[in-house]
Amino acid sequence: MRVDLHADASVLRLALPHGAGWAKAVAAGTTSALCAVALLAASGYLITRAAEQPPILYLTLVMVGVRAFALGRAALRYVDRLAGHDASFRQLAVVRTEMYRRLASIAPAGLGRTGRGDLLTRLVTDTDRLQDLPIRVVGPLVSAGVVAVLSVVAVALVWWPAALVLLLALGAAAVLGTVVTLAVARRSDRETAAERGRVADLVLDTVRTLDVFAAYGTLPDRLATIAALDDRVTRAVRRRATVESLVGALVGLLGGGAVVGVLAVGAPAVVRGALDGPLWALAVFVPLALFEVVGGVPLAVLTLRRVRAAAERVEQVVPAAVPAGIVPEPDEPATADELAVDGPVTVALRDLTVRWPGAGTPAVDRVDLDLRPGEVVVLTGPSGAGKSTLVDALVRFVDHEGSYTLDGVEARRLHPDAVRARVGLVEQDPFVFDQTVRQNLLFARDTATDAELVDALERVGLGGWLARRGGLDAPAGERGTLLSGGQAHRLALARALLHAFPVLVLDEPTADVDPDLGDAVLRDLVGAARSAGRTVLVVSHVPVPADLVDRTLRMRDGRLVSA
Repeated sequence: MRVDLHADASVLRLALPHGAGWAKAVAAGTTSALCAVALLAASGYLITRAAEQPPILYLTLVMVGVRAFALGRAALRYVDRLAGHDASFRQLAVVRTEMYRRLASIAPAGLGRTGRGDLLTRLVTDTDRLQDLPIRVVGPLVSAGVVAVLSVVAVALVWWPAALVLLLALGAAAVLGTVVTLAVARRSDRETAAERGRVADLVLDTVRTLDVFAAYGTLPDRLATIAALDDRVTRAVRRRATVESLVGALVGLLGGGAVVGVLAVGAPAVVRGALDGPLWALAVFVPLALFEVVGGVPLAVLTLRRVRAAAERVEQVVPAAVPAGIVPEPDEPATADELAVDGPVTVALRDLTVRWPGAGTPAVDRVDLDLRPGEVVVLTGPSGAGKSTLVDALVRFVDHEGSYTLDGVEARRLHPDAVRARVGLVEQDPFVFDQTVRQNLLFARDTATDAELVDALERVGLGGWLARRGGLDAPAGERGTLLSGGQAHRLALARALLHAFPVLVLDEPTADVDPDLGDAVLRDLVGAARSAGRTVLVVSHVPVPADLVDRTLRMRDGRLVSA
């Protein structure tokens, strides 16, 4: 079988342990397998030799060997499991750390359209599956290879025709077992893993929007879709178990055939006296134990398919190299001087172009825009016009062509956190922590007093709501479930005001707000930002009251057109 490790090689290399612990596990596993083969071979020799009733002195050494091999097999098996799992789990911690480091480096723009449930499946289930690489793939293959070679050599020293039979049987077991494995399990494990990710996505989305599905009477259809997809995953798992059973039966059958073959080629030599009977018994018993070890090879191949599929899925969302067009997070944090902001900031865009990774057409095409201190600008346009991409470029989630300056300094020359200290984003779906209102605000400025927190909430129109909820210790709920969409945007704006961003970008601030309340929310948000002297860019696909803004711009097909 051809194993192509080009796309997922970095993840697979990262998943393989190194050092003395892993070496000890491989050595213990290999030696334990050798002891298993030697135990059965020595037992066969001992029984056959004892039947000849020699003096007990001739059997003592073999009897001691049988005991030693039995004890060694058990003890070394324990060491193999203990050291192997310890090394694998330690390396898995390294893998998780590296995956989260990569994730932090490219999030959020570098995640593309990966759903939350699918992302969770890739970073938890698929990452956990990588531990099978050392334990169920590399370890068994190394042990099987070493034991098979030594066993064939040992049998050749007794009777070379028997070694040839054993070698042919081993080759047939490896080749046929692998062929059957790949033929029966022709459904790609990559597809099965992808379906598992889609199930997680659907379940998470259904739980989050359960009230909507129930209100519109579509919940039964949604649950049926999830059940059908889950059944496909279940059938794939059963098919894989069937493959493993068939491979085990095939290897056992070939092992029995090897025993019969060794008997057939050795019996005439024993009759002629050319081959010692007890030594021939030793050679006959070797295949019985050897094929238990070699039987793990096809299963290791099957496991390797699953591991490679998992590694490829992980690599797709957290690649080793940051995709072109995504701004990576630097390894070193920004300094205090870089984060320091003194006064208003002027934003200037000239021929700004943004291309998403792999896309031929730019999402934002040669945009010229000036945001002067203290003004309120509305950017409108249909969905897909490039508004959100432009916002991602302003906060340096995605890279750009052309020029983007802050007070005359090119944004590429600044630390990304320094850009974000000057341009703050209140996103369309602001994140609210499952903490109190106080903790959600202190996230922006942990030195703020309670009076400053209350003042920030009053400026965004949440003063009365705060009093009704019982003050700053009121819980916000998981992901802000105890807040309405408008309240979540107001809370996010209060955080932005506390952080004192010179430039504020409000991305679709009325997306989750009742249309009747949209104007009121916009007036509160824009009014609070303007009163604090901020430059405000409101991104919205719905009209904004003209008296709130200084300029209105429109985007279409990635370009600015007349309003």
